[in-house]
Amino acid sequence: MDLSKPPSADGAEHTPKKLRPRHITMVTLGGIIGSSLFVGSANIVHSVGPAAVLSYLAGGLLVYLAMLMLGEMAAARPAVGSFMEYARVGMGDWAAYLVGWLYWYFWVGVLAYEAVIGGHTLEGWFHALPSWLWSLLLLGVFVCTNLISVRSFGETEFWLASIKIAAIIVFLVVGALFVLGLWPDSNFAVQNLWDHGGFAPKGFGAILTGVALVIFSYFGTEIAVMASAESEDPAKGVKLATVTVIWRVLLFFVGSILIITMAIPWNQLPEATGVENAPFTVLFDKFGIPAASTIMELVIFTAVLSVLNSGLYSASRMFASLARKGLAPKLVAREARNGVPVVAVLASTIGGVAAAIVNFAAPNSGIFDFIMNSAGLVALFVYVFIALTQLRLRQKMTPEEVAALQVKVRFFPWLNIFLIAGVVVVVIIMLTTSAGRTQVWTSLVATGVLVLFWPLVRRRLHLLRAGKAT
Repeated sequence: MDLSKPPSADGAEHTPKKLRPRHITMVTLGGIIGSSLFVGSANIVHSVGPAAVLSYLAGGLLVYLAMLMLGEMAAARPAVGSFMEYARVGMGDWAAYLVGWLYWYFWVGVLAYEAVIGGHTLEGWFHALPSWLWSLLLLGVFVCTNLISVRSFGETEFWLASIKIAAIIVFLVVGALFVLGLWPDSNFAVQNLWDHGGFAPKGFGAILTGVALVIFSYFGTEIAVMASAESEDPAKGVKLATVTVIWRVLLFFVGSILIITMAIPWNQLPEATGVENAPFTVLFDKFGIPAASTIMELVIFTAVLSVLNSGLYSASRMFASLARKGLAPKLVAREARNGVPVVAVLASTIGGVAAAIVNFAAPNSGIFDFIMNSAGLVALFVYVFIALTQLRLRQKMTPEEVAALQVKVRFFPWLNIFLIAGVVVVVIIMLTTSAGRTQVWTSLVATGVLVLFWPLVRRRLHLLRAGKAT
């Protein structure tokens, strides 16, 4: 395969197919909505009560602010397509190095985790192959969808995400009719929000603790900016992603939790140990929808595939961006004729395969758990870098440039300070629980390893730039 992107026969540069607006929307939603909503939401409701709605709102607010700040930077430079590059321009090479590699590391971990979950699911359906082989086959399938073209990736993600979105829309519509007593065999149930120990039975502190749990469910919205850079109209794609998509995300997450806590008393919601007793499955069954467990098992498996697809896209694009700036081996930036960074796709997959194999070959070694936990703070690191970068770039702009911004963050710089303070509060809350402390300390270890390598990377950057100068 020729990786050099040569010109076409008529002398014109080969132009690969681009993503369309519908792809951008579904890529964003597909990268976020997964088992954390369909299954994990039960744990949040049990920990907080009906006030879990406020936890999701607060977490969504922090993410919304980060997306607005990212949107301002991306709308001003729509073709860049990487918040790592904004960090480099605003804060320097060290910031781009840290945030870029941490982000790539996070998605490699996600690839491994979703591949393992998908492998176990397929083994349960088809016993002919072991789960580890199913996991590798899944990774292989999505390597192909990502390598064919960016349009192939977008089309695959569009249909996978559409299944999830359709399930949520049905849930919201039927659920709203059910809690209002307008669905067959239903009664008005809005009072469940306060009838069982009050709206916040675990207290105000539990709401804040819930924020620390739910904010990670929203991570992935920033995929839209990278995808927008490969769209037919990057500026339009950025606006679509940062202004409209986040509201849909909030509607799906907050709306779903609101329906769950109204349709069934929070203290009667079963523990979600699997798909069969997940909140969506329990309520679909309560609504009288036949084969609820089977339907949700298929929807959640689709969600796994969707995250695998979008995760590989995110990891490979970030890896390629790092290589283009001299922060990763130059070979990683090589592209095929269709514009896909082939080496970055394959290298990111190898990382996911290695992590998945470790899980199957040495499940008690703790290595897989370390990889999963040590990526736990990446979302928070990214939000802080976005806030600081937008702050620095805005400070460098003239009043005329600020006035010309198509997407503008209001109340500058107070919203930046609010976002950073919110992240600090989340980290403090995480330190109060054993699981949270594990994520904090392992994430700091992973970050520390990157810091140790920075002098070598910085020296290589100086040599590269000196070579170009001469």
